[in-house]
Amino acid sequence: MKQFLTFITILIVIVSFSTVGYAQKAAETKPAEQKSAEALSEGKIEIKVDKNQLSGGGKITITGKAPAGRDVYIEVWSEKTVRAARLDSDPDPRTGKRPYIFYMTDEMPGFYKLILPEKYKSVLEEEKAKGKKWSVSEIIKKSGADTVYGYPAKIKIDRYQTTLWASIIGSRGTKLEPMDEKENKRRSMQLLKARFRSIGAIFSSNLKIEENGSFKASVELPSNVAPGKYFVVAKVDKDIKSEPVVIENVVSFPNVYLPNAGRTVNIFWPFLLTLAITTFGVVMGAGGGFILNPVLVMLGLPHTVVAGSVMPTVLFSQATGIYNYSKIKFISWKLGITLGLAMAVGGFIGPKLTELITLEQYKFLFGWVLIILAALMFWQTTPKYLEKNKKEQAILKEFKKRAEEAAKKKSEGGK
Repeated sequence: MKQFLTFITILIVIVSFSTVGYAQKAAETKPAEQKSAEALSEGKIEIKVDKNQLSGGGKITITGKAPAGRDVYIEVWSEKTVRAARLDSDPDPRTGKRPYIFYMTDEMPGFYKLILPEKYKSVLEEEKAKGKKWSVSEIIKKSGADTVYGYPAKIKIDRYQTTLWASIIGSRGTKLEPMDEKENKRRSMQLLKARFRSIGAIFSSNLKIEENGSFKASVELPSNVAPGKYFVVAKVDKDIKSEPVVIENVVSFPNVYLPNAGRTVNIFWPFLLTLAITTFGVVMGAGGGFILNPVLVMLGLPHTVVAGSVMPTVLFSQATGIYNYSKIKFISWKLGITLGLAMAVGGFIGPKLTELITLEQYKFLFGWVLIILAALMFWQTTPKYLEKNKKEQAILKEFKKRAEEAAKKKSEGGK
């Protein structure tokens, strides 16, 4: 009897260990679908991309699965950041006063895209119909994306109470206290618009969601985006989101990344354009910057960076131009130094004013300057002007002749 009980006890122990081992093995070999279902039940989102590395931008297809019956949103942003700035000079609806507060951040992602479910395509179309008055905050509000708008909302934004006088003396103004989280988020949306300027550069609505929660979308990284890491996150709300998927974008020569512009450019094109434009500009007595500026802006570079980058190019062209013009005795140093002093003062004021104006204002002002210059130069080719110029030249010639004769007589009288 004792032996029988011992046998039963050993048998029970063996069966118990076998059951535990089988359960552990079964848990380890659960089908992927079952694991996915458990993850979704815990409020997690699965996400995949079709490629983890790009060369000079390209298209990425994003797939995944989220809790069924919920809207899904996808954020894509770059690791590299750029500066974004905006001057708030809009009248206050209550007081009518203009605040003149300058907002600036150096943490704006060089690339940012918020992909909305395709059912919100009409929201984007409605905002596009508003023209320049479209609003990032309105799109986010109407598409239900307020809780998933994440990365830009966290960037550090400085603000300054500015004045025209502050710009003249080379200051942004008085730095104000940091904003609270809600206000920082609102201002980040305005800076997004100031930086990227178009709805299509910030939003897309190609995210297809199935009834079971499966989703698919795509995003195009332009060829001029920055090298480095890009992060992709799918969200249902601020708590239910996927782990970031990292994509690496590689840029190779002759493409060169310009950090302060947040753009990659083929360096040969600016070189060839500058060579042609400077040759023409020096012939006209200029450095070519007045032609180079709008051309570079048309290539998609920020107007602030263009204005600053063209300055050293003018230095090079002017230096060689000065050397050659001095050899052929075409320089009036007194006039040149006088004009140079005025340009030094203007060069001090200009950069701060450039920082405060928008691209549209920059184009408007620059365009009118070019139109006025072109009109003056065209007027100087008209028959009326040429006839008037001939008379003036004849008068000057006669005056010079009489002056020389008077000087000659005076010299002879002295002898």
